[in-house]
This record gives sequence, C-alpha cells and structure tokens, in this order.
Amino acid sequence: MRKLTIIAAAISAAFLAGCQQTAEKPAPAPQVQVVQSEVEKANALFEEVFMNGVMRSPVYQTYMGIKKDYDKWDDDSEERALEDLAIAKKDLVRLTAIDRSKLDANTQVSYDLMKQRLEDGIADFKWRYHNYPVNQMFGTHSMVPAFLINQHQVTSVEDAKAYISRLNGVTKVFDQLIDSLEIRAQKGIIAPKFVFPHVIESSKNIIKGAPFEKGDDSTLLADFKRKVNKLEIADSEKVALINEATEALKTAIKPSYNKLINYLGKLEKKADTRDGAWKFPEGEAFFNNALARTTTTDLTAKEIHEIGLAEVARIHDEMREIKDKVGFKGDLKAFMEFMKTDKQFYLPNTDEGKEKYLKDATAMIDNMKSRLDELFIVKPKADMIVKRVEAFREKAAGKAFYQQPAPDGSRPGIYYANLYDMEAMPTYQMEALAYHEGIPGHHMQIAIAQELEGVPKFRKFGGYTAYIEGWGLYSELVPKEMGLYEDPYSDFGRLAMELWRACRLVVDTGIHAMKWTRQEGIDYYVNNTPNAKSDGVKMVERHIVMPSQATAYKVGMLKILELREGAKKELGDKFDIRQFHDVVLKNGPVPLNVLEKFVDEWVASKKA
Repeated sequence: MRKLTIIAAAISAAFLAGCQQTAEKPAPAPQVQVVQSEVEKANALFEEVFMNGVMRSPVYQTYMGIKKDYDKWDDDSEERALEDLAIAKKDLVRLTAIDRSKLDANTQVSYDLMKQRLEDGIADFKWRYHNYPVNQMFGTHSMVPAFLINQHQVTSVEDAKAYISRLNGVTKVFDQLIDSLEIRAQKGIIAPKFVFPHVIESSKNIIKGAPFEKGDDSTLLADFKRKVNKLEIADSEKVALINEATEALKTAIKPSYNKLINYLGKLEKKADTRDGAWKFPEGEAFFNNALARTTTTDLTAKEIHEIGLAEVARIHDEMREIKDKVGFKGDLKAFMEFMKTDKQFYLPNTDEGKEKYLKDATAMIDNMKSRLDELFIVKPKADMIVKRVEAFREKAAGKAFYQQPAPDGSRPGIYYANLYDMEAMPTYQMEALAYHEGIPGHHMQIAIAQELEGVPKFRKFGGYTAYIEGWGLYSELVPKEMGLYEDPYSDFGRLAMELWRACRLVVDTGIHAMKWTRQEGIDYYVNNTPNAKSDGVKMVERHIVMPSQATAYKVGMLKILELREGAKKELGDKFDIRQFHDVVLKNGPVPLNVLEKFVDEWVASKKA
C-alpha cells in the first residue's frame, strides 16, 4: 500500500503519561515548557511523529502488535496521500524549530535521520506512482491473504469479528487499488506483459475452494476456521462466526478479486515488453533517485555497473580455486553446469525432501546460535524459526526471506524458505542462505534493532536497504572466517550466493539505465552463475518491478567490509570483532555514510 512515510503526528502514550504526571504537581503548566530541554523536546517529537504514522496505518499497527484498528485496512486514496504530505511538511517545520546545537550526539543523529526521512519523503512524493502496486513479487492482491494468515491473530471473539470486518473491507481496498492502477496507466506506467499472468493466477488461487466452489476449504476459510476453532467458546459461537466469515468471503472477497482480475485482463492488453524504468515519465531521473535512496550513496548507475563487473570477475577466480581443490576436470562453466545439474546437490521434490531441507537449515542456525559469543556482545531476546513459504504464494514468491518478530514477543522472527521448486534450492547454498536470512544475518540485525533502548522508535523500526541487506550478505562471509563451510561445495555455494549479488549490480543497472531487455538480463545470470535458469528468470523479473532494490546488497556489504578492514588496519591488536559488530548494530539501521561516522568515532576512541 502506498504511503508517503510511516511517520506523521500524534502524541504517544508515554508522552501523554509524562504530561499527566506533571499536571498533578502544584507547579503551573507553563513551567513544564521552561524546564523541558531541547533533547526532551526532540525525543518527544520523534515519538509523536512515529506513533502518529503508526496510528494512521491499521496494517502497521497490527505488525506492531497494536489492536486499536484491528478491523480496518489502510486508506490508499489520493486524498490520504495528500494528507500525509501535508503532515510531513508540518512535522519538518516542527523539527527544524528545535535547536540542533543543544542536542547530545545520539539525539543529533536521530534529528538528522528524521530530517532526512521527512525531506526525502516530501521530495519523493512526485514519484509516488512510479511503481507497480501489484506484481509477481508483492502487491495488495497477495498482501491481503498473507497479512490475514500471518499477522491477524485471533485470541478472542472480538479478534475474529475484526478478521471478518477486514474480509468485508477488501471491497474498498481493491476499489482504491484499481483507481491507482488506472492513474498509473494514464501516466504510461503499466507493468510489462510478463507480470500479468503471475498476478492473475495468484489472485485466482485465493478464490479457489470452498465457499467459492466445491472442494477443500479455500486458503482464507481454512485459516479462519483453524483460528476460531482454537478459541475456548461454545461450538454454536464458532459456527456463527464461521458462517459470518463464509458470507464475507462470498460477498466481498470473491467479487473484489473477480473485479481486479477483470481489470488486470484489460490492462494487460495495453502492456508492452519494455522492462526498464527508463520508460517512465522522467525515467532516468527517477532511477537515479531510486539508486541514491537504495544505496544511501552518490554512486552512479555506471559506477555500480562497473563495481558489479569487477566483483563477478573476482568471485569467478575464487570459484576456480574450489574447482581445482575438489579435482574437477574442466573449466569453470563446466563446473558450474556440474553444480547445477548433479543430483547429489538436490533434495527430492517431495514432502520428505522439503521437510529435510527445513530440518537441516534449522540445525545450521542452531549451531550458529551456540557460537554467537564469538561474534557479538549484544544478542536478541527474540527467537526465530524456519518455515516454508505458504502454498498459495510460493510459486510467485522469492527464494527466501525473513519476517521480523513482533515487538511484544508474541511472534518469533521467521526465515521463510521457498520450497516450491527444489531444483532452485541446492543443498550447497543452504548454509549461506540460512546465515543470511537467519543468524547471524537478518534476525540478529532486525531483532536487535527492535530491542534497542534509548533509541527512538522510528530508528528501531525503520530501514535502509543497503544497511540491512549489506549486513545480510556480510553475514554469509563471517561464518567462513569462523571455520564453517567445511564442505568445499558449501563454500562454493557461499561464493555462488555472493556472485548472484554481484550480478545484480550489473543486471539491475543494465535493465533500468542501459535499456537491457528481460532476456539479456536472464542470459547474463545463466552465463555467469551456477543457478537454475528459473532463478535467473525470477531475479530479472524482480529487478524489473523493483528498480534499484537489488543493488543494495553488494554495495552495503562492500562498505561494511571496507569499514572493518580500515578499523583493523588502524587498531591492530586493539581490534575486536565483537566490538565492531556492536558498533554496526547498536544504533539500528542507518545510511552507510552515518555508519562510517560511527565506526570512525569508535576507532578514534580505541586509539585515544
């Protein structure tokens, strides 16, 4: 759903409580303002702005474990977007009224980050339609069922009724979605033709089964029944709730999805095969802006492309060393073909094979958990688990991804493995994938950020893709330095994963800045990596619908490594990897230039 930013204006419960306590004292209210320091003003504003953004988004409330608007969806209208813009402008005025010079160092960082977020959000408002709100990677059509299944918990009758209200509310959500797609179409922003069959099929999957047709329960009805049947209420109440949900599925969900499917069928006829953001109005300026936001650097598309080509060449050389180590006769392309096709590297595409994959990935993460003291001072309280991507979305979903834990501890972090096509999940990549998505990767970084104290919520729950994904990719390398990846084939898998991210720099910029076609992008992956062709197809299609996003990983990783090696050189024997990781993680997600400042300050303090 389109949002200018997750931050706007309301007073948090904590801030209100503070005001109420002050009001109970005999001192008159005006004195409160006199004694409130600039730091207190700033932190109160950070909390206000963030929490008002949360309270304007029922969906984000649910992610945060807040049930105030548990029966509602976000408003995705143009009117709401304009309201959000106006709020952001007012918030920026309020922020700049605070005297930055009177803030301590940590609050100055928060001030600068919020100022940048507000300014970027305001500046980027002009690009709000430069995207595809439904595509094969994500979108409202798949968000609705995934959100209800994974986020909307039912622990009471009220929760169940809220679920039903959300089912009925999908009518308005989809009407707003179609309106926004039509606005884009009028601007010439229509997804390429390949997107439509994926989205239409995913949408049709939601309205398969009972109560839409004879057969097993549909995805949503099965989920609702499962949740309601766990409630400790009378059977008659359960039946009544299930009947009410069944009616909502028939009268709201089915017509809404059918309306969307029909609209997409008409829109598909207007679509073409041009793949890059260059085709958008002011496409070059949009993509340059997207690169700046994604990487938090001033690297140009050409520079990123060149970095990618250099990294591909370096990793190919390291792969040749492994090829020789295992005694393979033939060149690197032949070795890649061997890794791609030899049955020893693939589990069977059966329930048993998929179960083994989950079990083995869990064992790798559990082993890493036992060694965290070697790498970290601070560790997350939240646990994490490994799960399969659900059947209704696995065909179109990415290879693997991480979902953050609920802040209140009610839900663990989840590493989702997509086991739809076991040929796309070779066992030699299992180790690197588990480290990236789980531990020491996304779970360490995101869970620690959520649990930080003394850091404003907008920093805990915000994100900079280059920082987050840079850490994820860096986390694939760290276990190698600890002596893991003992199997050379598994180490090849690590390199294959890194190679994949290096290729992303080449192909993303190739498509969006250099007018590569979808097929040219696919060919580059097929010719330079050991991955299945289906991987290459999915990746290129991801580049096309998410311009710049995939450049974040390698740019971020290279910056973290550059900072680490610089610190090692400066500190010598005083360098402590645990302290370095503490510096990287203890401030939450930040732009790469801010991360560099933190590391430089740490190095200076160690040398003093």
